[in-house]
Amino acid sequence: MDRCNKIKMLKNRSEGDIKMTRETDQNENPFWVFAIRKTGEYPDPTPDSGKWLVFVKNEQAEEFWEKIKKAVEEGRLGSAAKMSTGNPDAKFYDPNRRVICVYTYDWTDTEDVMRIREELRKLGVTWKIPYKTDEDTFSDKYVQTGHKRISKYYI
Repeated sequence: MDRCNKIKMLKNRSEGDIKMTRETDQNENPFWVFAIRKTGEYPDPTPDSGKWLVFVKNEQAEEFWEKIKKAVEEGRLGSAAKMSTGNPDAKFYDPNRRVICVYTYDWTDTEDVMRIREELRKLGVTWKIPYKTDEDTFSDKYVQTGHKRISKYYI
C-alpha cells in the first residue's frame, strides 16, 4: 500500500470507531506511533508528498511527540505525523534517538512546507532538520545505505 493510501486509511480509521491511541498503534505497528489531523481540511497527498524529519534524543522524544501530535490533531501542521518507538528490530535502529516524521502533501508547495517548518520552530524544533520526499523513502534512499544529499530542504 502506498503512502497516499496509508494516510487515507489512517484518516478514515481515526474518524471511525477506532481511536488513534498509543496502545492500539503499538499493537498494530511496533515501530511507529501515529497522529492524524482531526481539525480542518488539508489536501490529500500527491506523488510529491514528503516529510520533515525531527531527530530527538530518547529522553526528549515524549515531550516533542506530545507537542507535535497535538499540533497535528489541531490542524496546525500537515495531515499526519509518526514517531519511531525505539524498537530494536526497526530497519535503522538507533539506541540514542528517535525520529518524528511530520508529513506534507506535496514538497513542491514550498509555502505549505515552510509554514509547517515554522510551526515546528514554534513547538521548539529550533535546530536544522531535513525534509525528505516519500519517493526517496520508497526508493530506499537513506544516509545509512550510503546515499548523500537526499534532503530537498535542510533548514
